[in-house]
Amino acid sequence: MIGLFAAVSISGAISDLQRLQDIPPLPAIRREPQITYLDRNGQVIGIRGGRYAAPVDIARLPAHVPAAFVSIEDRRFYEHSGVDPMGIARAIVTDVADGKRQGASTITQQTVKNLFLTSEQTVERKAREAVMALQMEQTYSKKQILGLYLSRVYFGEGAYGLEAAAQRYFNKSAGRLSVREAAMLAAILKAPSTYNPVDQPERSAERTALVLTAMVETGAISPSERTKALAEKPRVWKAPSTGPAQYFVDWIDGQVRPKIGVAKNDMIVETTLDLRLETNAAETVRDVLTAHAKQGTQQAAVVTLDGSGAVRAFIGGVDYARSPFDRVVDAHRQAGSAWKPFVYLAALETGRSPDDMVIDEPVTISGWSPGNYEPGNLGPITLETALAKSINTVAARLADEVGRPNVAALAHRVGIVSTVNTDPAMALGTTQVTPLEMAQAYTTLANGGNRVSAYGLLRIRSASGGVIYARPPVAGTPAAGNPALSQLNRMLRTVIVSGTGTKAALKGYDVAGKTGTTSDYRDAWFAGFTGQATTVVWVGRDDSRPMVRVTGGSVPAEIWKGVMGVAVRRIPVTPIPYGPLSVVPLPSPPTEAAPLVPDATLPSPTDERARLPEPLAPDPGVPNVTASTPPSA
Repeated sequence: MIGLFAAVSISGAISDLQRLQDIPPLPAIRREPQITYLDRNGQVIGIRGGRYAAPVDIARLPAHVPAAFVSIEDRRFYEHSGVDPMGIARAIVTDVADGKRQGASTITQQTVKNLFLTSEQTVERKAREAVMALQMEQTYSKKQILGLYLSRVYFGEGAYGLEAAAQRYFNKSAGRLSVREAAMLAAILKAPSTYNPVDQPERSAERTALVLTAMVETGAISPSERTKALAEKPRVWKAPSTGPAQYFVDWIDGQVRPKIGVAKNDMIVETTLDLRLETNAAETVRDVLTAHAKQGTQQAAVVTLDGSGAVRAFIGGVDYARSPFDRVVDAHRQAGSAWKPFVYLAALETGRSPDDMVIDEPVTISGWSPGNYEPGNLGPITLETALAKSINTVAARLADEVGRPNVAALAHRVGIVSTVNTDPAMALGTTQVTPLEMAQAYTTLANGGNRVSAYGLLRIRSASGGVIYARPPVAGTPAAGNPALSQLNRMLRTVIVSGTGTKAALKGYDVAGKTGTTSDYRDAWFAGFTGQATTVVWVGRDDSRPMVRVTGGSVPAEIWKGVMGVAVRRIPVTPIPYGPLSVVPLPSPPTEAAPLVPDATLPSPTDERARLPEPLAPDPGVPNVTASTPPSA
């Protein structure tokens, strides 16, 4: 009797509200535009801009998806006019009988609250909510209201709206949700922190069963479909599948904003990233660092480029949520012996040969006496052996012979953009560089000698399809040629076959690379490539404290092999190209050791050999690591 009386009374009140003529119109529905970032295969990798997506298009969803929400949240949604008297009466009866408060807001009322009102619990706010719900029903269709509702509700884990929730929990679009998955998402809404399938799997399962029962009661599914759904065990992603890609999205977002100005509509950005390769790279980094945690490994950066410079994988750190600082672009660290290929290429361009005999013996240059990673000296060896074994004395003497400013100019020519110091220790990698520019420079060796600029942005278009920006085709600039290029690549193959990089060997592929380790094991690198694919790995600590005997040939080489083992199956690779005839040869060696030259006297940016590309200019705000002489590894 209480419920019947309440229903009749509420119905009369609603009828009176519907006859009111002086109710102001509904406010305009406003939403900050979103920028959606896609990988090269069209998968969503990130969203920037507004919190809420566009209203969900109900017509594009399987019928069981909206039905799950209607069944549990407002089963009379298609029957009432915005406020449900029967639902309110049912809640009153439950409150009286059980002493438990039960919500009675319809989906329309919840939509009104999310769009126009606050969550304050006052009679005035509830009255306004009821009135505006009636107005909304007279203004929009049921499908439009449900689409608005599903685009605004919060599902926990930072996911607002159905599409974001489907991607967060199941790594799929809302249009591909199964009956069980749709019911799991509908179950969350009552209390996201309580029924979250990541943190509360048992409570989630219990409420999901209630949702499925409600779907049977409303005729959305059959009892047999409920039984089948209960037996299903969907994969729930503990962390966002696109988490590692957020470093890359941040990098690209910084390039997109100047091109579009203040966004007035939703935008879609197409990029070069390969999400599958990105996911594998992130898992490889996590697994390898965990295995070597006792050695003090804390952070890593990985970047993979194809032969054109397109970024295919981009890992700026171990965990974006904990540390969004991008170590691929913004961390400048000493390169160690990964720098030596630039020294050797400069020497080869002056006529040196991999078979030339040199002597590994103590050397002093301007009062500086470098030692080798391994104690002692090897005596007479070939240049090829000296690079494969990463002998410091030979690299120091070569740089002095060729002229350190010439080595700096060559490094800039092939892709380095940071300022290169020209003190004697520069031969051993005291210059501070980023993984991205190292990958850019090594790509010159991987693609047949063409300097490219690393890029990740392909196209910007509006949600309706209009193209706002499209990257034009850009040919690489010849930067290294033969015989020097092929000779250096021969030497870098030997690094992996019998030198310091044997852990990076990939059976069946033509690979080459170089290890790098800096003083006290503060930084460890492996930079390597096959034809048309380059990956650079850095491992270290943000506080620059030493690791425990982590060399470039150990942890970084393991990571490199794990990443490239997948990359060679997803990038059209070739044997390492031979390359063209020699380009931009260096002058003959000076008769005397080149004097120390301050950075200001490096070749002018107008000089073709030293011109730096704009996109990778170093960030002057990033703190530098104190230069010191790195060991060879």
